[in-house]
Amino acid sequence: MKRSLTAFLALLMTAFWGSHAHAQQVEGIAALVNDYPITTVDVRNRMRLIIVSSGIQPTEEALVRIQQEALRSLIDETLQIQEALEYEIQVDPAEIDAAIANIAVQNNADPDQIAAELAASGVDIITLRRQLEAEIAWQIIVGGRYNNRIRISNQQIEATLERVAASASQPQYRLAEIFIEIPVSSSEAEAQQRTVAVMTQLTQGAPFQAVAQQFSDAPSAANGGEVGWLLEGQMRPEVAQVARALEPGQLSRPFRVPGGLMIIALIDQRESSASIQYDLVQATLPASRVNDASVAAFDRAISRINSCDGIDSGISAVEGAFSSRLGQISLNALLPEIAERLSSLGPGENTGAIETPAGRQVYFVCDRSIGGPGVPTREDIERQLRNQQLSMLSRRWLRDLRRDSTIEIR
Repeated sequence: MKRSLTAFLALLMTAFWGSHAHAQQVEGIAALVNDYPITTVDVRNRMRLIIVSSGIQPTEEALVRIQQEALRSLIDETLQIQEALEYEIQVDPAEIDAAIANIAVQNNADPDQIAAELAASGVDIITLRRQLEAEIAWQIIVGGRYNNRIRISNQQIEATLERVAASASQPQYRLAEIFIEIPVSSSEAEAQQRTVAVMTQLTQGAPFQAVAQQFSDAPSAANGGEVGWLLEGQMRPEVAQVARALEPGQLSRPFRVPGGLMIIALIDQRESSASIQYDLVQATLPASRVNDASVAAFDRAISRINSCDGIDSGISAVEGAFSSRLGQISLNALLPEIAERLSSLGPGENTGAIETPAGRQVYFVCDRSIGGPGVPTREDIERQLRNQQLSMLSRRWLRDLRRDSTIEIR
């Protein structure tokens, strides 16, 4: 919030709206959404909120873009609230209070300061409360509609874990994002114009966090666009490629991702201390017992074993063979020959027999995990995949509402 903008904002807004006679009418209608009016007063108040909360420099050219963004947001929020009413969802004012308190914490302020700074810039706190009410209502109905329908399979989690494991030794990135959706029902040009406007404000010094909160279509907008620390294996390939080219503090140019355009900021970067951990059992045919017959019997036995629970019974018929539980061992602590064979194995698999001075030895993988700061657990990955699907379904639902509704822009 910038009090120094108040006088300049008031002057520019007066000039801008003064040049639009229709917008001067207190009772003017900017749009009708299923016969529900969005007034020019609503649009003007939302424009002020966007400018004050994002730190955008309110030039006359920027005001044109901000007007479009304000109207677009109000239309979407009206659709969201109308849908919430269809489901008889009522947002408790206490939830809105909590959301404002969270905004205050992010800005090192308290709720009264937020209200006072908005008022000083000509923005009624009701404008912010309405925006938050729509966000909360939409989260409730989207969660209620889709949460039980989303199924994250073990295969999806394992595939992500494999990508994470492959990038475990690579740097970790702390990112923030702004995602601009390209709706199926509209042209890409509109999204590109929105992205250019956002990029212009960022390059002119508007805070990334504040701009993301007002303009990003991603769920991370509520956190100022921040998505936290990520390994490359957790990112989309196109995001990882862009992140690798950035230095901490740098901003990317817009680039395409599925469903829209993205801008990322690299907040920080650190060397990974993550490592792949294996829970291993070693089966050994001692050198003193090695002969053609025992080697053949040993090889046949291990080929039939598909879990650590079956190792002892599986090698029991091979005279002299025994097993040893090695427990958790880091991949980089193993001999290169063993590490190379293990690197592509998952639970239940084994390295095959390796000739060593001790005899013929086989390493069985009981479990495989990645340890270290910033490394996601299976639960973290499942939550990330679930949120990605929920976000996609949310955008698709809102797109369908726009298509099926009667929206008249005056």
